[in-house]
Amino acid sequence: MSDTESVADGYPAAAADDQYPSLPATSWAVLGMLTLGEGLTGYDLKKWADWSIGFFYWSPSISQIYAELKRLEKAGLVESEVVSEPGERGRRVYRITAEGTRAVRNWSRDAPVEQPVLKHGLMLRLWMGHLNEPEQLKALVRSHIENMETMRGRATLHAEHATREPSWAFSQMSLVWAERYFQAEVDLARQMLDDIDAAAAEFSHVRKRDELGNPLPEVTGSWRAVEDFVEGLEP
Repeated sequence: MSDTESVADGYPAAAADDQYPSLPATSWAVLGMLTLGEGLTGYDLKKWADWSIGFFYWSPSISQIYAELKRLEKAGLVESEVVSEPGERGRRVYRITAEGTRAVRNWSRDAPVEQPVLKHGLMLRLWMGHLNEPEQLKALVRSHIENMETMRGRATLHAEHATREPSWAFSQMSLVWAERYFQAEVDLARQMLDDIDAAAAEFSHVRKRDELGNPLPEVTGSWRAVEDFVEGLEP
């Protein structure tokens, strides 16, 4: 059986060479999109990413796409050709190579699962909530809820229309996950509306503030004691 042939049930056999090169995750995302059997331009990849992996991983700029394609072609993982239609400007179309397929298959199977990187802008602002009034914080949360409901609706729409090709089954599954994720964000944010009131009530017990209104600690360096205590509990 060759590397590109499949085992029973349509799933690919493990490649004989289980190695993969060191590439940034964005390169693997591009290679993954190119395993779905079509030659794609950089613009095609940008649009496809926007309505698929952009919901849970990466919304690239067109310059990022072309930088990745250049890197991958130089490494022999993709190849390209200029395709011209009568009366139209030629388009450079990229396809994954056999080496690229082996590499991304091995990476998807064997690469360590990384912890997701969470950069939650709203939570950063709520973390410093003592700088604002509770009602202003709640307005921020309501704005976040509105944004998440919009994203949930978009993910739902794309998931419902990602059923045209059987090969999109796992892509569609991931879009359904994105829909659930945005709903979870909505649920968590709604809970925060009550949590803000609870935090404000606790904050009202602050005894001293500086001339700018910033709270002063009752015991200087308390955070160091907490850090030492928590580190002592970690395995």
